[in-house]
Amino acid sequence: MPLRRLSLPALLRPSLLLVLMFALGTSGCARMKGAFKDKDANEGVPVTELYEKGQRSIRNGNYDAAVRTYRRLIAQYPYGTYTEQALIETAYAQYKMGTNDDAISTIDRFLRTYPTHRNAAYLYYLRGLVNSSRDTVFLQRVWKLDASRRDLATPQQAFNDFKIVTDRYPNSRYAADSATRMNELRDLFARHEIETAMYYLRRTAWVASIERVEYMRETYPGSAFENDGIAVMAEAYTRLGNTALADSARQQLQQKAPQHPWLSDGDKWPDYPSVFRKLNPLASEKSALDND
Repeated sequence: MPLRRLSLPALLRPSLLLVLMFALGTSGCARMKGAFKDKDANEGVPVTELYEKGQRSIRNGNYDAAVRTYRRLIAQYPYGTYTEQALIETAYAQYKMGTNDDAISTIDRFLRTYPTHRNAAYLYYLRGLVNSSRDTVFLQRVWKLDASRRDLATPQQAFNDFKIVTDRYPNSRYAADSATRMNELRDLFARHEIETAMYYLRRTAWVASIERVEYMRETYPGSAFENDGIAVMAEAYTRLGNTALADSARQQLQQKAPQHPWLSDGDKWPDYPSVFRKLNPLASEKSALDND
């Protein structure tokens, strides 16, 4: 049987198929290579340049870029002075961004790794700032809500952080401001107690109201709400019919705060918000301690 003669196009078809397969394979490899290529511009950059780049981002207020740069620095250079400072700067940038949980995590990681670091006082101070601003600032600035009526767990943690600074690092540059912030937080805690005492007062729980004020005065002596506490006690003792203790509280109030509204018109103090105001979803939160 004679052999079948193949035409030229028929002979070229297998060769073309091989060329196409090779081309597709090469482009596929190129795409795969591109998919796994690290496009991070910070990769391989010297540690000094990375740190300075992060510093520039912070100076420009670009905290997100600073965090990304410092994370690359820490990943590439896990040990050394620049790494320690990069962790500190990362926590600060996260605090400025408002990513408080991330900031706390970074600070705690630093303090676990370097418990005796020369900048430990600053880290505790920064943690106090972060805990002070968690939830409460948003509530106060956006919704005009009274932070003293909210969960005080994070403000209490902030108080503890500032106390560490004043107790362990009394000569640090952060001690004075920590003490000031502790006083502000003590007033916040005292207000919480007086608000609770006035809640009992409105519900004619006179003894419970007195006990709450006594706790406030013992725990937070000299707070901004000391005189309000005395007024609550005077009102509660008056309602109980204990004339001697009511007169004693009145005399204390006259000596400490002769202009207190309870002395001039006890029937209008505390100035509880009206039912309509409480039901109005658009009204800002009003305390019985507010005079307007």
